[in-house]
Amino acid sequence: MRGTKKHVVTRASPSLAIVEVKPDDHKDAVPIEAPIVSSYNDQIRPLLDTVDRLRNLNVMREGIQLPTIVVVGDQSSGKSSVLESLAGISLPRGQGICTRVPLVMRLQRSSSPEPEIWLEYNDKVVQTDEEHIANAICAATDVIAGSGKGVSDTPLTLHVKKAGVPDITMVDLPGITRVPVNGQPENIYEQISGMVMKYIEPQESIILNVLSATVDFTTCESIRMSKQVDKTGERTLAVVTKADMAPEGLLQKVTADDVSIGLGYVCVRNRIGEETYEEARMQEELLFRNHPMLSLIDDDIVGIPVLAHKLTQIQGMMISRCLPEIERKINEKMEISVLEFNKLPIVMASTGEALMALMDVIGSAKESLLRILVQGDFSEYPDDQNMHCTARLAEMLNGFSDNLQAQSQVASEFLMDEIKILEECKCIGLPNFIPRSSFLAILSQHVDGIHAKPVEFIKEIWDYIDVVLSSVITKYSDNFPQIQSSIKRAGRNLMSKTKERSVNRVIEIVEMEKLTDYTCNPDYMTSWTQKTTSQQNFINSVLHDEEKPDYFSLTGFGNVKISHLRHYHAHLLQQAFDMKMRITSYWTIVLRRIVDNLALFLQFSVKNLVNSQFQKEIVAEMVDTRAGGGIERMLEESPSVASKREKLKNSIKLLKESKDVVAAIVDQNSGYGDR
Repeated sequence: MRGTKKHVVTRASPSLAIVEVKPDDHKDAVPIEAPIVSSYNDQIRPLLDTVDRLRNLNVMREGIQLPTIVVVGDQSSGKSSVLESLAGISLPRGQGICTRVPLVMRLQRSSSPEPEIWLEYNDKVVQTDEEHIANAICAATDVIAGSGKGVSDTPLTLHVKKAGVPDITMVDLPGITRVPVNGQPENIYEQISGMVMKYIEPQESIILNVLSATVDFTTCESIRMSKQVDKTGERTLAVVTKADMAPEGLLQKVTADDVSIGLGYVCVRNRIGEETYEEARMQEELLFRNHPMLSLIDDDIVGIPVLAHKLTQIQGMMISRCLPEIERKINEKMEISVLEFNKLPIVMASTGEALMALMDVIGSAKESLLRILVQGDFSEYPDDQNMHCTARLAEMLNGFSDNLQAQSQVASEFLMDEIKILEECKCIGLPNFIPRSSFLAILSQHVDGIHAKPVEFIKEIWDYIDVVLSSVITKYSDNFPQIQSSIKRAGRNLMSKTKERSVNRVIEIVEMEKLTDYTCNPDYMTSWTQKTTSQQNFINSVLHDEEKPDYFSLTGFGNVKISHLRHYHAHLLQQAFDMKMRITSYWTIVLRRIVDNLALFLQFSVKNLVNSQFQKEIVAEMVDTRAGGGIERMLEESPSVASKREKLKNSIKLLKESKDVVAAIVDQNSGYGDR
């Protein structure tokens, strides 16, 4: 039988202590070192030191994952027992969920004979010692997760600095349970599974999947979860606990590998009761050497020392493989942080510097406005169509023109407005002359009918430009939050003044159309001549047609009702018809002239705003302390910018130090992972 040949521990690396086993006299056995230390060799040690230095620098705070051993398993699978066996540290033990928070165990070598042990959680540091570690962890867990049975995602970090302990980090997670019992929350499974997935999902994590020999591996929830993130099992190592409780068929379980554990299995016997770690390892050695079934399992996959050796080797290879990617991420993060830092405003030491910075902000904003409002260059805002200003202004002007010319006149029956005006404006004179006052009266009525539309249009235009101006000012003053509100207020004041001036000017443009009837546009005479060709036929239909039709078809007007005109004298009808044709021809020109005038005025006003008023008005307001400005405020950095500056400085410092740490070893160990 194989057990009769096994007299010494030979499963670990050459650096493991060789201990003679004397089953009949354990008192004479040489104390066994912590198993991880035993398997620690000079080839892997620099890699682990590098990761530990990165972890001490807290590079994970920058979103850079480090290779970490994550211990997962179903409830009561023996996870904590495996961890304490590996590290020689007593952890809470008992029924139900012992681990209720992520327990991050950071082991660090120390040359001091006196160990240093402390816990960190919720920004607190609690000192403890080897004898009271378990109680201290329980107390801290109660603070984090409450004194009940609930769990929390807030980590609890256990620091152990002592002689003979390696620089390594392991994370013990709560055992996975599907059915809440003994006062556990109803969603206990969702809480724990979410926590487990968070830790095992990073490709840098080494999954130490703890399985009890007493269960069918294929039914384990921890296996199902690990396979979700590590389908091939290339970063999953399985530890089979409680081998002494279910030895039958264990060899077939670990050799068949029905659950695809890429890094293989290690079968162990956990410490029982009050056994010392030395006694537990001796009993484990005897179990796998002498048990009729367990002794058939290959030496290479049994025992805590073998597990320690495998973990160290696997973590070493994982670190070596991840270092180039870690280096790339560090460089990428540092470039981003440096870029953000360089975008922050320069800390100004004098009013002169502040004035120069202010002028730079205003000058940059002015150039941007010139491009988008005057030149039609929207390359600065390619995807924001609202900032393609010349196109939007042209669309608004075209819409105004269409709306203005489509304005329907609220009129009485055909020619009645003209007849009423003529009757009120008649004077002593020849009957075939149209009084000029009557034409101006009709024109005034038409102008009054549309006078609100140009004013509404110009207000809409400046409301739009106000939004554009505010966006540009915000963009270029973002680095100066202490004065941004003042600059934006100055911009709003400028727009308010410009809008008021523009409204007054547009009212003048419209009112001028009432003063006289003039145009040099030849289209007027052409249109009037064409329209008056139907005058005599119209009069004949109204007064002399024996059939006395109710309607007359008139070019440009369609079928117009004429029955109501039969009791008027011919010369009045002729005058009214002539006036109708004149005002119709002239009104088309008036509307086009209003649109043209507004277009020219708009172009002039926008250009004047950008080239002249913008810089002058905003500078004047900013240097006027009575108006709430004052460039001296630029010397006072806002708390948010100061906080961002400090955060970026710390980030860049951390990343530079991390880069140096990685650079010192990445080339040296670039081929380790392939060996």
